[in-house]
Amino acid sequence: MIKTKKYWKDTLEAYLYLLPAFLVLGMFSFYPVVKSVYMSFFDWSLLRSQQYFVGVENYEKIITDPVFRAAITNTLRYVVGYVPLSIGLGLIVAVLLNSKIRFRAPLRVAYFLPWVTSSVAISMVWRWIYNQHYGLLNMILTGLAGVVNKVVEFATFGNLTEVWQFSNPNWLMEPRWTIINLVIIAVWQSLGYNMIIFLAGLQNIPQELYEAAEVDGASPWQSFWKITIPLISPTTFFISIISIIGAFKLFTEVYVLYTGRPGPVNSGMTIVYYVYRNAFERYRMGYASAAAYILFAIIFVFTLIQMRASKRRIHYGS
Repeated sequence: MIKTKKYWKDTLEAYLYLLPAFLVLGMFSFYPVVKSVYMSFFDWSLLRSQQYFVGVENYEKIITDPVFRAAITNTLRYVVGYVPLSIGLGLIVAVLLNSKIRFRAPLRVAYFLPWVTSSVAISMVWRWIYNQHYGLLNMILTGLAGVVNKVVEFATFGNLTEVWQFSNPNWLMEPRWTIINLVIIAVWQSLGYNMIIFLAGLQNIPQELYEAAEVDGASPWQSFWKITIPLISPTTFFISIISIIGAFKLFTEVYVLYTGRPGPVNSGMTIVYYVYRNAFERYRMGYASAAAYILFAIIFVFTLIQMRASKRRIHYGS
């Protein structure tokens, strides 16, 4: 096929329109990626003018670092706690709000609002909720304990005056609560996003399938399990991939909730926080770059495993 003068003119014009986007992407995306790969093989410190090539030494040090192993453990615990809960609750809420109930539109907006709210603002609100002395959570639990004790006292004619002794726990200073605190915040924030995506998948299912199942005598649960779940499997797969990638990138909530610290006794140390600490607190840019690419490798492996495991369970089309 002979390329005409008009073809070359149109092609050049198209690339000129794309040039600003290419420049921005090249400067803020492609160049940092290439540069960080290069830096990961150097003892690269911002406090020195000269950098030293160390090969894979950074990667070896990271793998043997007990703090990094703790960061991997904490991150995996967070992923295991957050991903199933966010997907399951998102699907339940989507199914409920896809049915014919009152105030459906306002409820959808209310559930979606946390997703469009700044993570910093959300973390500050939850820091107040978790506060030991004046936090909303302890206030609710204290009131609930008082109600339970009053009911028991009334039922036993005053013979048993207290069954629930509640002393305000310090949610933010107990290492055992750190990952649970973070999972609760993340599930609450992402619930609306998962709900919207699931709603789109549910509304693409032909209503005739449910009508045919009802004629055949299928119960609502059977219709849900045999029709809804298989036909929203592409949606579920998409949300699970996005959720896992997002979970591995946990940082903002830890930093704000624990005021610039990785939780008590490093209980909130995640892989991204480990990268941040070495890059912007210790200025070890080469070491931090190597840690970032180990994180990339972990996410890549998890994504491949998930794609292979889900290949036979995803049904495209109706």
